[in-house]
Amino acid sequence: MKTKIVFGLMAGLAMLFNACSESATDVVDEEILASEEVKSSEVTVLLGDSCDFSAELSDAEIEGLLLMREEEKFAHDVYVTFYEVYGIPVFNNISKGETAHTSAMLHLIEGFGLEDPYVEGIGNYSNPAFTELFAQLTEQGSAGLVEALKVGAFIEEYDIADLEELIESTEDATIKRVYGNLLRGSTFHMKAFTAVLNSMGESYTPTVISQEEYDEILEGNVNDDDGDSNGTFVPGTGECNGTGPNA
Repeated sequence: MKTKIVFGLMAGLAMLFNACSESATDVVDEEILASEEVKSSEVTVLLGDSCDFSAELSDAEIEGLLLMREEEKFAHDVYVTFYEVYGIPVFNNISKGETAHTSAMLHLIEGFGLEDPYVEGIGNYSNPAFTELFAQLTEQGSAGLVEALKVGAFIEEYDIADLEELIESTEDATIKRVYGNLLRGSTFHMKAFTAVLNSMGESYTPTVISQEEYDEILEGNVNDDDGDSNGTFVPGTGECNGTGPNA
């Protein structure tokens, strides 16, 4: 799974950046950014329910947890790098959401007694494919703000697709719930990048998820807190808060 997802991401990059505009502008909508920051921060709250770490996980489930721990860090690292270059709030806001995502994955990894693959430092990963992706995407995003925003939307597409696949591949309720809440956060991130692009007179065309799913995300018709099988839930008062002791 890990090799397929990571190298599928690399193979899709050419399609995205052949369509990228070379123009950029500094126009952003601060109200949109502030709204999306609030929505992204809800991810942390939504992880607040009881966790059960008693299941014996399959190799595929373990691989998925380790993958998402590094994939969420990878997204964070790219956005932090772009914020240093462009100073646009959306990158800073969403990088904070990705920090919450990586903390949620750490909570699961520690809860199930797994070895954390996390490597300290921006652009550093246990999986060398992420190291290569980080270098490639940050270089492509350095061409201009529009390109950087499209990199962000592209990363969120892959995050959404990976999380949907991982939710379908596990029967563990705790894993499904956390994945579902991360998926919900990723849809907000996708909407935020799209909103800023639109405010600049630019558009984004999905290359990983379907146009239909992308449109539904923008319209807010997916991943609501209805407690259904997609892994989302109404938060309770338990102790599973998505943040481990080292978060």
